[in-house]
Amino acid sequence: MKSTIPEAGVPITRSDRQEASLHDEILLRLRDYVVEGNIPEGARVPERQLCEMLGISRTPLREALKVLAAEGLIELLPNRGARVRQLSERHLEELFDVMAGLESLAGRLACEAITDEEIAGIERLHYEMYGYYLNSDMHGYFRVNQNIHESIVAAARNEALRAAYASFAGRIRRVRYSANFARKRQRWGEAMREHEAILEALRRRAGSELADILFQHLRNKRAAAIEHLTATRDANPASAAGG
Repeated sequence: MKSTIPEAGVPITRSDRQEASLHDEILLRLRDYVVEGNIPEGARVPERQLCEMLGISRTPLREALKVLAAEGLIELLPNRGARVRQLSERHLEELFDVMAGLESLAGRLACEAITDEEIAGIERLHYEMYGYYLNSDMHGYFRVNQNIHESIVAAARNEALRAAYASFAGRIRRVRYSANFARKRQRWGEAMREHEAILEALRRRAGSELADILFQHLRNKRAAAIEHLTATRDANPASAAGG
């Protein structure tokens, strides 16, 4: 599993901050580190180790952890640091159902407001994602996949919807990523075909059709995530018990 954290003792350099602030750079790398499963669910966040890896003090690390807590990826423990959030199967089902509803609504609204330039941008992302799929590059695939879904939500031109989507997306980002690794090649191919249908409906601005496709797409992701969660916890009962 490829990590985006730099080697131990290598600080974030000035060049890394040319496009983003130090805080944003730390947050991005820390989020990826958690999402990619480098810390087991329910486990404590190793602050000292992360500080050494990132070449930072605990103050900026803890500021980033506060953001990840707001996103639902971790839990802050009073006077005991932080741990990776552990989701129950029922909670996960509910979150995915809400996400399916939000993306369905976003698709319908996007078809009313999206520009030709935005569709062209999503099309470019789609073919970039397809390239990652062909090369079995899960990290690249997941990153661009998220960009596609976020672009559709942005095209809906509804800030309340966008804020709600961002909130719920953060809570399930980790399990969506890890479930991709458990996907059989057949299911991954099915997901790509679903994205072909998403793009085609978007090109035609077929709002009702796109809404239905996105809802089912998220339902299929939910099934894959639950399957992965169950398999993982069956293989590691201590994790399932929160140990």
